[in-house]
Amino acid sequence: MEALFTSTFTVAIAEIGDKTQLLALLLAARFRNKSAIILGIFLSTLINHFAAAWLGQFAFGWLDPQWARYLIAASFFAIAIWVLVPDKMDDDDNRFYKLGAFAATFMLFFIAEMGDKTQIATVVLAAKYDALSMVVLGTTLGMLIANVPVVLLGHFSADKLPMKLIHRLCAVLFALLGIATLFY
Repeated sequence: MEALFTSTFTVAIAEIGDKTQLLALLLAARFRNKSAIILGIFLSTLINHFAAAWLGQFAFGWLDPQWARYLIAASFFAIAIWVLVPDKMDDDDNRFYKLGAFAATFMLFFIAEMGDKTQIATVVLAAKYDALSMVVLGTTLGMLIANVPVVLLGHFSADKLPMKLIHRLCAVLFALLGIATLFY
């Protein structure tokens, strides 16, 4: 259960102000079918994070446990620094929009998550907890917790939130995960 709760909380916090959350806002403004957008986010995240978690467990399974622990801790520290740099939305690629709400959301979210901090966090969390299904469920729930309100309340802008404070708290959370990995 620790893997589930940590993964959910970590990704939900890390996702605030992330480019995929901005993408959710754009999609909500573009399409009326909010259910299709939410389903696209869910399935895209589930598949993307499953692959990331599997990779995390596979890759770290080859390492000596002591080295793996140091690498996982270093990864958490690197993510802590990374979240301090706010994301900017890439150029709006409207060629996907003609596919409809679900397909556009699925494809754009899948692409946007590639190499994103929440995907990297999923790799690291899966390596740390060795509980693939709980990490995937947790990171997917975290993405939904952060993005579904944005889709449903598309008019509510992320710039109304204290983004600097949120990013700093998220950085502290990742740093604490790194420290906990080193000492526990």
